[in-house]
Amino acid sequence: VQLQAFGGGLVQAGGSLRLSCAASGRINSRYVMAWFRQAPGKEREFVAAISWSGSTVSYADSVKGRFTISRDNAKNTMYLQMNSLKPDDTAVYCCAADSDSYYIVRRSHLVYDYWGQGTQVTVSS
Repeated sequence: VQLQAFGGGLVQAGGSLRLSCAASGRINSRYVMAWFRQAPGKEREFVAAISWSGSTVSYADSVKGRFTISRDNAKNTMYLQMNSLKPDDTAVYCCAADSDSYYIVRRSHLVYDYWGQGTQVTVSS
C-alpha cells in the first residue's frame, strides 16, 4: 500500500488549502485513515482521523471547527479541507492508514502502519 499526500503550499493567515491523500497498491478501502503534522523542532501531532465509512471522525482541539476531514472510497482518496489557517498550522502534513481498524478512530501515530510522504503547508502572518 502506498499513500501519497499533496496539495500543500504557501498561504496567508486566514486562507484555505485542501490536502489530498491518494492510496494505491493492495489497498482495502476499509481502513481508518488520518492526518498528522510535524513542525520544525516539535513532535508529530495528530490532526484528524476518519473511519472507513466516514461516519466517525476525530479532530485535534487545535483544528476543530476549522479543518474538515473526508474521504472518497471509490477514488481511494482522503481529503483535509483547512480553513482559517493560522501561522501555527505551519508544518509538514502526512497521511496514514490503520489497517487493523475499520471503525475505531485512534489518535496515536503508533497504530498507523502505512504512511505517505509529507506535504509542506506554510502559513504566513
